[in-house]
Amino acid sequence: MEYRFSHMINSFKSSAVREILKLTQGKSIISLAGGLPAEEHFPLDAVRDAFNRVLDQGKGVLQYGLTEGYTPLREDLCQHLARKGMNVTPDDMLITTGSQQAIDLLTRVYLDPGDVVLVEKPTYLAAIQVFNSRDARLVSVEGDADGIDLDDLKRKVEQHKPKLLYVIPTFSNPAGKAWSLERRKGVLDICKKNNVLILEDDPYGELKFGEDTHYPSIFSLDEHPKGSCVVYTSTFSKVVAPALRTGWVVGDPEVIRHMTRAKQAADLHSSTMDQQALHQLFLHFDLYAHIATIRREYEQRKNHMISLMKQQNWEGVTWLEPKGGMFVWVELPEHIQAEHMLKYAVEEGVAFVPGFAFYATEPKHNTMRLNFTHTDNEQMRIGIDRLSRAMDKVKAEAASAR
Repeated sequence: MEYRFSHMINSFKSSAVREILKLTQGKSIISLAGGLPAEEHFPLDAVRDAFNRVLDQGKGVLQYGLTEGYTPLREDLCQHLARKGMNVTPDDMLITTGSQQAIDLLTRVYLDPGDVVLVEKPTYLAAIQVFNSRDARLVSVEGDADGIDLDDLKRKVEQHKPKLLYVIPTFSNPAGKAWSLERRKGVLDICKKNNVLILEDDPYGELKFGEDTHYPSIFSLDEHPKGSCVVYTSTFSKVVAPALRTGWVVGDPEVIRHMTRAKQAADLHSSTMDQQALHQLFLHFDLYAHIATIRREYEQRKNHMISLMKQQNWEGVTWLEPKGGMFVWVELPEHIQAEHMLKYAVEEGVAFVPGFAFYATEPKHNTMRLNFTHTDNEQMRIGIDRLSRAMDKVKAEAASAR
C-alpha cells in the first residue's frame, strides 16, 4: 500500500516538551520540563467520591451526551465565571476535551489557509502547532513584563491585517507574565477597532500568588458575550487534574454554535462521565479551598526555586519572577544555546525545555522554561545543582571554542 497523506502532516511536528518528557521516563532524572501539577495535591478522595456518586445514579450515566456539554456542569461554570466578572449562560459555552481542543476548534471554524494570526513572543508551543496545521501565517508581537507592546501590536495590525490574536495574558506559558490592566484594555481597544478576534487562553488564571491581586480577563472587560471580540477558554487540568481532560470555551453564541458543529465532527462530545464527576465536585467538594491550598504550595515552590537560583550566582543569567502560574522563564548569555545545554543537563540528571520551541518566528536559543510546581523542595535543590553543573560545562565548552 502506498499511503498518500495530506500535506497537512508536515505541520505536525513533535512537541519539544513531549520529546523531553520521554527522556525522563524510567530514569533518575529530575524534570523541570513539563507543565505538570503536583500529584500529591490531586484531590483523589474527592474525585473517587464524585465518580461513585455519578455511578450510583444508574446505567443512564453511561449514555451519550450533548455535544455542548453536560448542562449542570455548564451551569456550575456560569456561576464560577460570574465570580470573575464574566456573565454568561450555558448557551454561550461549549465543554471541550481540555482547552487545547478549544484552540483547535476555533482554528477550524475561523481560519483559512494564509490567514494571519498574531501571537506573543514567546507563546504556547502547542498553539503554534495548531495554527501551523491550518497553514496560518504567524506573526510575533513584541512585549515586556507587563504584556504585549501596544505600539508594536498597532503596527502589525495595520501591516498584516490579522484575523486572530492569540494571547495568554495571565501567567503566560512559557514566560509567566501577568499583563497590566492598561495592556489588557489597550489590546481590547485595538482589536475591536480593527475587527481582530482575540483568543484568550487562561489555563493558569486561578494560580495567582497573593490574596489581594486581581487580573481581570480580557473577556470580562469587553461587552459580552453577544458581539464580543474575545473568545475565552480555560480548563480543569491545573486546579483538579489533567487526566479528566475537561475544559470550556465561552464567546458569542454564533461563534460557539460553529465550534459545536466542528466538535460534532471531531468527537461528538467530551467524556460525560468526567463532566458529571466535575459537577459532583462543585456540589460536594470545596473547590475554592482546594485552589487556595495549591496556590500557597505553588508560591512556596516558586520562591524556593528563585532562592536556589540566586544562590548559584549565575553570571549573565536573568529571569522573570512570576506572579502566578507554573513557570520561570530564564534567559542565558547570548552565546549559550539552551538546546545544546540540555544534553549536559540530561547527563547530569535534570531536564528543562529549551525556549526556542515557544517562538513562532525569530526564536531565541538562549532561553529556557523551568517548571516549579511538580518538584518538591529537596528534589528541586538537587535539580538546580545539577542544572548549574550543566551550565558550567556548556560555558567551559563555549569558552574553549573561542
